[in-house]
Amino acid sequence: MPGFGRAALSIAALAFLAACSSGAAARPGQPSGPPTTAAPSTSTTPTGTVPPTSLTVTHPTLWLCRPGMRSNPCAGGLDAVVVRADGTTANQPFRPAVHPPIDCFYVYPTVSLSKRDNAPLRVAPELVATARAQAARFAAVCRLFVPVYRQATVAALSSGKFFDAHVRAIADTDIRSAWHDYLRHDNHGRGVVLLGHSQGAMALTRLIKAEIDGNPAERRLLVSALLLGGNVTTATGKDAGGMFAHLPACRTPGETGCIVAYSSFASTPPAFAFFGRSLSAGDQVMCTDPSRLAGGTGALHPYLPTQRLNPAGGFGPGVPEPPGSTAGFATYPGYLSARCRTASGATFLQVSAAPANGRPVLPETLGPQWGLHIVDVNIALGDLVGIVQRQAAAWSASH
Repeated sequence: MPGFGRAALSIAALAFLAACSSGAAARPGQPSGPPTTAAPSTSTTPTGTVPPTSLTVTHPTLWLCRPGMRSNPCAGGLDAVVVRADGTTANQPFRPAVHPPIDCFYVYPTVSLSKRDNAPLRVAPELVATARAQAARFAAVCRLFVPVYRQATVAALSSGKFFDAHVRAIADTDIRSAWHDYLRHDNHGRGVVLLGHSQGAMALTRLIKAEIDGNPAERRLLVSALLLGGNVTTATGKDAGGMFAHLPACRTPGETGCIVAYSSFASTPPAFAFFGRSLSAGDQVMCTDPSRLAGGTGALHPYLPTQRLNPAGGFGPGVPEPPGSTAGFATYPGYLSARCRTASGATFLQVSAAPANGRPVLPETLGPQWGLHIVDVNIALGDLVGIVQRQAAAWSASH
């Protein structure tokens, strides 16, 4: 039976630890200079309700993907092949939105293979592969912005530097600067969804806490935040409280100004699991079921990147394409279901699979303490895009 790519597993195993823990924007398609040589921006480009003077851009942003790039690595090759339980297949073309009403700002998980503690500001194959696997299909509903940032690398995990305050501050500075660059030059009052997984989710959580949750001007722009595999917390038994004062869990279709967060497991997390348990008394880890925000059991719509889409490894399984297929993704209707559960002190997304019948096996390959972390996004990618689509319509109707 098809399984997961080894490169994805090795990177994801280290990346799991991440969850425990500008001057004028460059012209599309052109890299910016190093941050140490750039001066803070003094631009006063209008940004709707956010005062430009409150937005510090510390260095030019290197965009991995953004609208208008001459050669956008997040575009193209995103068609899917539908693989039914009886083995028959059908092609499913991907159609990017022509005039999407909102934007998406995506921060990728720990994938940099640089030998440094912090990744260089440079586009690398593993960054491209991960952005394509996790974020590119959101272009069906939003304009996609993906900044390159000096994240804590796989090497930092090996050296024990991943949790170093200076290493984390470098990554956070890049993300905050890119966010401000986006607000100054691209937002113009548009709604925006924040997307992040693992280290990306944790970094966006810190950004939200530092300046969005308590800032009505920026909070007004937030359609939602999808913070997956990052142990976002709420007050125990509540949809709010915990990490954020003003941003509750999303519970109804089309609800905006809210959070989608979960960590997925195939079975109840053991006591030593890395996800699903809060370290703060009175809090619990948030779980919003992407298949049914209101709760209960629902069918998931997975989109797993194929080996054709993801040859560089990255954060995704890289499943084999069915014979004759050239699709970037494979989707398996009627295969996976999910529901949020609280058991043994953990709150998590329980994912169940129908008999495989030639479809990818979804074991907790890295051990039960890791759960299904490496596929948190892709097991529900169709559902997540659908949630954002409904939120975009609701946000646009109310603004």
